[in-house]
Parts: sequence; C-alpha cells; structure tokens
Amino acid sequence: MVDQYYLVFFIAVMISLSLTPIAKKLAYRVGAIDIPKDDRRVHKQPIPRMGGLAIYAGVVISVWMILPMDREMIGMLLGGTIIVIMGIFDDIKPLSAKTKLAVQILCAGILIYFGLRIGKFNIPFTEGKEIYLGVFSIPVTIFWIVGITNTLNLIDGLDGLAAGVATIAALSLAYVAHVVGRPETAIMTLAIAGAAVGFLPYNFNPAKIFMGDTGSLFLGFMLAAISIDGAVKGATALATVVPVLALGVPIFDTTFAICRRAINGRPIMEPDKGHLHHRLLSAGMGQKRTVLTLYGVSATLGLSAGFYSNSKVLDSLIVLILASAMMYISINAVDFQKQKRSEKE
Repeated sequence: MVDQYYLVFFIAVMISLSLTPIAKKLAYRVGAIDIPKDDRRVHKQPIPRMGGLAIYAGVVISVWMILPMDREMIGMLLGGTIIVIMGIFDDIKPLSAKTKLAVQILCAGILIYFGLRIGKFNIPFTEGKEIYLGVFSIPVTIFWIVGITNTLNLIDGLDGLAAGVATIAALSLAYVAHVVGRPETAIMTLAIAGAAVGFLPYNFNPAKIFMGDTGSLFLGFMLAAISIDGAVKGATALATVVPVLALGVPIFDTTFAICRRAINGRPIMEPDKGHLHHRLLSAGMGQKRTVLTLYGVSATLGLSAGFYSNSKVLDSLIVLILASAMMYISINAVDFQKQKRSEKE
C-alpha cells in the first residue's frame, strides 16, 4: 500500500506539471486573464488563470489509475467536477456570489446523497463523548463543505500561497488517514497534494499562471469532503480537531476576516486588505517571505494534527493550545512590526 502512496503522488505531480502549460494557453484563448484592477491585487501585469484545470486532471487521472471507484469517491469526484466547471465560467467572466453559493450547496448535497455527511461531533479531549446531530446533520455538513471550499479561495492572494497551504493540509490529512487505517482516503489525499505540487513551479513567485477559482474552489471542496470522509471517520476525538488543525491557516484567516468585517459594520463578503498575507506584506515582508512564513505556520499546524492523532488527551490539549498560541503570536507580531515601522517613519 505504501508503494501506491508514492505512485499516486508521482503520477499526480507529473500530470499537473505537464498540463499546466496547456492550461495556460487555453486560458489566453478563452480570455481567462486576471487583470489587476484594484490595490488588493499584488501582481501588476495581467496573468492567465484557470490553472486549476491541471490540478483537477492530476487528481482525477491519478486516482482513477490507482483506486477502484466506490460510492463515496464517485460523489467526491462528481461534486468536484461540477465545482471545476463553475470555476471555469467564473475565471472567464466572474459569476455572482449567489450563483457560486448555489452551486456549492448543490455539490454539498451531492456529497450527502452519496453518503458523506457529518453525523456527529466528537468532543475533543474526552474519552469518546459524542454529540449526535440527527436532523441537523444535513445543514451542518453543507455549512462545513461550503465554508472550507471558500476558505482556501480567500487565501489565494499571493503567488503559491493556496497551492502550498493545500499541499501541506493534504499531506497532514493523508498521514492521519494512514494512521487510522484508511489507505484509500490517504491515496486520494496524496493525489491532491501531488497535483498541487506539480502546479507550484508555475505558480510560485513570480507566477506564470494562477489556479483561479477553478483550482482554489476545487482544492477546498476536495479537502472539505475528505475531512468528512476519511482522514478521521474511524477515530473519535480526531473527527473534530484534526481537520481544523490541518486546515488551520485558511480557517483562522477566514474566521478573523468575518469577525473583523462584522465588528467594523461591513458586509462579511466584502473583500479587503486585512487578510493575514496582506498584513504580513504591509509589515515589510516580501511576497516570497510572506508565503514561506505562512507555509511554516501551516506546517506547524499540520504536524500538530499528526501528533494529535497519536497522542493522549492531555498531550492533545497541550498541542492545540500551542498551535493556537502560535497563530495568535504570529498575528500580533505582524501588528508589532508594522507599528515599529510607522514609528521609524
């Protein structure tokens, strides 16, 4: 089975790496170009998007070559395909937020139909205590899928950031899936990691192509689905904490963004420059340093997820506290650096 881990990762890398230049040419042909129109955009020149097509192909082809298709996997790939189709249209001509939300809810419904849903919450740091959701299972599942799908999209603001964070999150979930005895889920997650890695050489600063909504929404959707299906399904305490840790950077950044906008009386869906990567840039970090810093935070949270899957209750509590403290310190360090720069000026 370990050989299959390496094989699916390698196949996904090579397919994504090979098809990204083709996706770039296609983006130019259909007009899927990101033109910097406001100060939130860091790039100065028009750059093709829709690179997520190569990521999608890397995942689907590698998984199809390695794994038999069961009901849950068909649901994930079907929902992911619809997300990609929506992303293509959105990358060519932006769709309304309502349209994208409706499609995401539809895809979450597809997962539920194919047997993927959150049926219970496992209370962290307890010996197997659970809260069964009953009739609330469907809305909670939809909320989780739509939320995680969009968190990765919201951090896709710097070259290589979303692809790298998705890779780290996928590797973390793959490790936990292996630990709890779900090799099929580990293979699927490694395919996602491999496809994102294959895309990175074209997307890291200076980017030659963006993944666009085609890629960021697909990666977010697949990671959300896998976090329900598999990395944690066989374990009790893992089911609540591990996905939050593995996807910690986009989850925390989105949560802070919603709270920030609500406190300031602004629409929670309104774009701003308050995301963590914007704050790091404003503190004087360059693009590469900012991205590598967030890779480091994401890797720390991912390692915490892996450690949590092998630890006892007290150790797990310590891990979660340390991981949360790191996020808090990182955010406040940014504000401190910015304040020092302002005082010097």
